[in-house]
Amino acid sequence: MEKALQGIRILDMTQYEAGTSCTQLLGWLGADVIKVEQPGRGDPGRSVATTNFNRDSAYFLYFNSNKRSIALDLKNELHRKAFEDLVKESDVVAENYAAGVLEKLGYDYLELVNLNSAVILARIKGFGTYGPYSQYKSFDPVAQAAGGAMAVTGEPDGPPLKPGPNIGDSGTGLHAVIGILAAIIQRQSTGKGQVVEVSMQDAVLSLTRTALCNYAESGSVQKRRGSQTGRAGSGVFPCEPGGPNDYVYITALSARRNIWDGLMKVIGRNDLVGDLMFENPAENVDSINDVISNWTSKRSKREVMSVLGSAGIPCSAVMDAEDIFSDPHLIEREMVSPVDHPDHGTFDVLGCPVKLSDSPVDLKSAPLLGQHGAEILSDVLGYNSSQVDAITA
Repeated sequence: MEKALQGIRILDMTQYEAGTSCTQLLGWLGADVIKVEQPGRGDPGRSVATTNFNRDSAYFLYFNSNKRSIALDLKNELHRKAFEDLVKESDVVAENYAAGVLEKLGYDYLELVNLNSAVILARIKGFGTYGPYSQYKSFDPVAQAAGGAMAVTGEPDGPPLKPGPNIGDSGTGLHAVIGILAAIIQRQSTGKGQVVEVSMQDAVLSLTRTALCNYAESGSVQKRRGSQTGRAGSGVFPCEPGGPNDYVYITALSARRNIWDGLMKVIGRNDLVGDLMFENPAENVDSINDVISNWTSKRSKREVMSVLGSAGIPCSAVMDAEDIFSDPHLIEREMVSPVDHPDHGTFDVLGCPVKLSDSPVDLKSAPLLGQHGAEILSDVLGYNSSQVDAITA
């Protein structure tokens, strides 16, 4: 079956997560993603968070599926020629180097346009390519601090905390995908490429809008409040058997009286349906939450989720990694799927959250370093065997 982005080629110079999450999503949707890596070392993400340096890390596998790899040394003239030939055959060049690195390699946007007038250059930077901070380096926690996310995360009496998900990295990657797709659509009418730039700080800022809107309206800085919303009946509640992740999160907003009453009926407290305590929930947060905790603490988080979810009460078990990889809902939706890898064997990876009815994702394992070099040089560029050997040998 033809894929949504079939016929689109991405020359992927990205590394770690902010860039690789972007190009992976394009690969999932059917683009031909060619990952350009340094010979011998490759993407530094290949060795992140692993003690076995004889094979690629799980971190690398999770952000580089559905890609092909070619090893090119851009300081070698023969390899540079192959790279430039690939630019001529590509729709997009994507990079997330530190400020100035692409220019030092001799491939600023004007040089790329000289090779391919329709090429799109996607640039992911910590703080963008202009502005007072543009020369500053960034990683995910830095972006979360700069974009406002860290200031609103943590307990009220504690220091700012980094949110668990890497919204500075993968959140930026998602914004970059949107920009790339928009540039591809615009090129259909103009015939020209353009630069797509996403700053990690800007992307986190966009994802933090809810926490910032109060300041725009009233000048009041939102305080940290842990996992609570400040509303009775909404927050984290303990479950059996009392392990570190044996909790559920319930959202029963005080403005929705029908949810309040429905929740009381489900937990067997019909005596509290219509109780005046719920008329002033802000004054009775502890009392109301105690009623709910007394019920949840006698049940498993899965049972609570099933009972409340079936009754129309917004609720979820707090799922850790073990829960996620065995969750029947996620498995049925192919968000957890096995792939075969040359070094890891059969290996569970996370799938694509975007579901297209006419373009289902065929998950493929991340490539070994340079795995497809000969194939790319031959099939994409038409190099003969001696030319291929001169680069891949």
